[in-house]
Amino acid sequence: MTARNRRRRPGRRLPQHLAWPLTTTDVNESLGELASHIRELRFLAGRDSGTVVLGAGWLAPESRNYGRGVHPDSVGFSVDVHPVDSAERAAIRAVLRETALPRLHAWMTQGLTGAETWRQTSHLRHWHLTDGRLTHTDEAA
Repeated sequence: MTARNRRRRPGRRLPQHLAWPLTTTDVNESLGELASHIRELRFLAGRDSGTVVLGAGWLAPESRNYGRGVHPDSVGFSVDVHPVDSAERAAIRAVLRETALPRLHAWMTQGLTGAETWRQTSHLRHWHLTDGRLTHTDEAA
């Protein structure tokens, strides 16, 4: 199935002028065994993401229910692939594969092997592509 036709939910497709710049295979190949730490890989559709082309998050082991327990499936990384202009997909894909995915790999490795205080706090990172230049921002989750 092409990246343009991959469905987020049954019946939902991207508009003709948009495409996802990466595939599941791109992400899995770049991350190797780290891909097993991704609890959710999403291909976003809908609203305009602006300059964001890739997002990642770490969901810390925080209690999310009244029993104060932590479900193990709720802890881990999530990755969001944002839609881009179809005409620019190939160029953006090349930049993401060469630069963003290796940086995502390093960020995930640092998170998994870093200080306990990092792992006990949720984190968000977004990669932006503006005029061919890739940058990232970190946000509190």
